[in-house]
Amino acid sequence: MTSARAVVAPHVRRTPVIELPGADLGLADCTLLFKLEYLQHSGSFKARGAFANLLLRDVPAAGVVAASGGNHGVAVAYAAMRLGVPAKIFVPTIASPAKIARIRGYGAELVVTGDRYDDARAASEEWAAGSGAMRVHPFDQPETLLGTSTLGAELQEQAPNADTVLIAVGGGGLIGGVASWYDGGVSIIGVEPEAAPTLTRALEAGEPVDAEAGGIAADSLAPKRVGTLMFPIAQKFVSRVVLVPDDAIVAAQRKLWDVLRIVAEPGGATALAALLARRYVPRSDERIAVVICGANTDAVSL
Repeated sequence: MTSARAVVAPHVRRTPVIELPGADLGLADCTLLFKLEYLQHSGSFKARGAFANLLLRDVPAAGVVAASGGNHGVAVAYAAMRLGVPAKIFVPTIASPAKIARIRGYGAELVVTGDRYDDARAASEEWAAGSGAMRVHPFDQPETLLGTSTLGAELQEQAPNADTVLIAVGGGGLIGGVASWYDGGVSIIGVEPEAAPTLTRALEAGEPVDAEAGGIAADSLAPKRVGTLMFPIAQKFVSRVVLVPDDAIVAAQRKLWDVLRIVAEPGGATALAALLARRYVPRSDERIAVVICGANTDAVSL
């Protein structure tokens, strides 16, 4: 993981951490440490995994192909643009207009197909088989996990006294990478929408299984099932997973704007929703790191 960080670091931003008392958000007796990963290139943490894939693997002349609910596609398109690699991105119809516009803006070829991420994934697999392009998976790829582990490395340096880290979960690429970096050194809490409980269902079943894939954050946190590579990491290092309703996610978006003037997309605000909805109740004097992981949304709509 350390060598991967050396490779990826020149291409990603070291995003800041801000500290504030829980009372600022109506939470007593705790300290909040917001990791502002929404300031990352391409608007989300996904840039870390995208660059790791393109820099640590041999990219063929046909370039790369990715399927995504949106943020991963934006990140792969950005990394491909910066590294001069052809890219073709498949997204479902639920991808937000903001994410679609960014993918096109970075010069990637875009295909919008199907209603959910799995539809876009199937189409991308078919195209990859005939084109010879390198598949860049959004979460179930060793290099993707190595890329997201760099966020854990930064956070540990910036907030060495954190007791707990709250992380939103979709396919599990972010929580898997961060948890593997910490290696049990802090309490890792996964936060999922009630409408997309991918890791919750997997932990209940003892293996990745299909789960519901809906809700307000479906374009970033609803891949149907978690990755097979991250699952044993979650079993070993994730302390617990909590579920939050859509209205709590919207409330977290509004709280971030009202208090800090941060515009976060639904998936980016999901980790904070666990605190505001009391699905995770802090201990007295607990220091809680919260990853604000994405902001690819329309600020006017917020």
